[in-house]
Amino acid sequence: MSATIASGPSASELAGRNAIRSSVILALSVWLVLVLALGGAGAFVGRPGFPPIAIGIGAAAPLLLFFASLQLSRSFRDFVLSLDLRLIAGIQAWRWAGLGFLSLYANHVLPAMFALPAGLGDMTVGFAAPWIVLALVRRPDFAASPAFIRWNLFGIADLILALSLGTLSATFSTGAPGEVSTTAMGTLPLLLIPVYLVPMFLMLHAAALMQSRRMLRSRA
Repeated sequence: MSATIASGPSASELAGRNAIRSSVILALSVWLVLVLALGGAGAFVGRPGFPPIAIGIGAAAPLLLFFASLQLSRSFRDFVLSLDLRLIAGIQAWRWAGLGFLSLYANHVLPAMFALPAGLGDMTVGFAAPWIVLALVRRPDFAASPAFIRWNLFGIADLILALSLGTLSATFSTGAPGEVSTTAMGTLPLLLIPVYLVPMFLMLHAAALMQSRRMLRSRA
């Protein structure tokens, strides 16, 4: 009898976690389809000399929903805290693709003001990601180390800097013939970076820091 009672909450918790996981996958899929549909319709293309408000909304909306869900849903917060830190860090290795920004700058598609800091910053985070994963595999408590925290904070700062420089570059562009601007970031496929990948990477950094803070509190 006691064994039956003890197994109840475990099964319920597992079912709840599976439901949250399914909801997250659905939300990510709908989000991607929405970005592709709006991007294909040119909804994110801005005018020269004006801040890219549509891209700003596209980047901020999923982040606001994410942090609101953390505050309002304990189940979602528990799900985020249960994510495998090695997977979270490993996904950041994709940011090595920031090399593409350097290529786009070299081919006069993106301005140096935006492409160089954004590309080099992403490459730094992506290059360090495998070493972070290796450290977590060897020592799970590495998640509470200053090095792990600094890596995540640097990754967040890099993404915020890239968004800020992209906004400034678009705002100060003139639209003159031959001018290199960030206009391409408002069209597919580059649009996926600011309104899909950047918010997702920020969420992953936030999840990693949440788990790090929980580990530090448990030590205290």
